[in-house]
Amino acid sequence: MPNYPIHTIASAPEGSKSGLEQLQKAFGVMPNIAAAIANSPKLINSLVGVFGQVHSSSLTEQEIQIVLLTDAVANSSTYAVAFHTGLALQAKVSSDETNAIREGRVPTDKRFAALSILAKTLIEKRGHLSEEEVDSFLSAGFTKEQVLEVIAIVAASTITNYFATIANLPLDDAFEQYAWRG
Repeated sequence: MPNYPIHTIASAPEGSKSGLEQLQKAFGVMPNIAAAIANSPKLINSLVGVFGQVHSSSLTEQEIQIVLLTDAVANSSTYAVAFHTGLALQAKVSSDETNAIREGRVPTDKRFAALSILAKTLIEKRGHLSEEEVDSFLSAGFTKEQVLEVIAIVAASTITNYFATIANLPLDDAFEQYAWRG
């Protein structure tokens, strides 16, 4: 596996510094994944843009974290599962709901379940959703536009999930308690 340096803002390539500064401001700390992705100014700056859009969507932060955690589990990204478990709990998603997703089960909340099922199905079926699968999501109170927002979240998180797996990143101290093995 390749070894990617985990940068600080000072040590990052010049083209990555602005993106890292934005992420540090958003998170309050510099997550290892962002610090390692900074090895590519193109990738870090692309992610800053797409995640800015993702986190300003019509979905709540809890709903976004449900999709991100589901994606992490579906992609078997140990780093991302721990990271998004912590962020989901911070967003006030219950531990029952996060544990369900971590264990490959569907959340009990109707909206969370619809989001989780759609996200997992998008990954497993590589976007080939049936009309029934889309209708099921819509019947949970979502809109056609929100189907597209979930696609954006899945796309962004797949990039970070794949990178975290390839880079075999160490967990940030804050997320060690949420370590996961798929």
